Amino acid sequence: MEYRSGRQVVSYLHVHLVFVTKSRRGLLDADAHQRLKGAFEKVAAGFGATVVECDGEDDHMHLLLEYPATVPVAKLVNSLKGVGSRLLLRDREDLRRRSPKGLWSPSYFAASCGGPPLDVIRDYVRKQRTPTA
Repeated sequence: MEYRSGRQVVSYLHVHLVFVTKSRRGLLDADAHQRLKGAFEKVAAGFGATVVECDGEDDHMHLLLEYPATVPVAKLVNSLKGVGSRLLLRDREDLRRRSPKGLWSPSYFAASCGGPPLDVIRDYVRKQRTPTA
């Protein structure tokens, strides 16, 4: 486990994201997944984040990202979805015809992940003022 250190923060943040295509249409073939992964990696790097894993099915993408504490997840998601959609639809006329108003549904799923389970953290915090024998 490698922590990120900044001037005023030490962090270890991961987020699991899921983006769904509009109307859950199966638009994403293997080529689309590969192109999106490349776009996501470039966008993430611009935020100082790293794509740990990226894959999905024909109607959605899963991403696991490690990111700095200074980056709001909503801003990162907006850039990932916007750039990914723009680049893919620019390069794939077949997809542009099938989804002329953009690739992604406006919603997304995000869950923080990594580190110890919540039960362990809850017990650790609860025991902070408990005297030890």
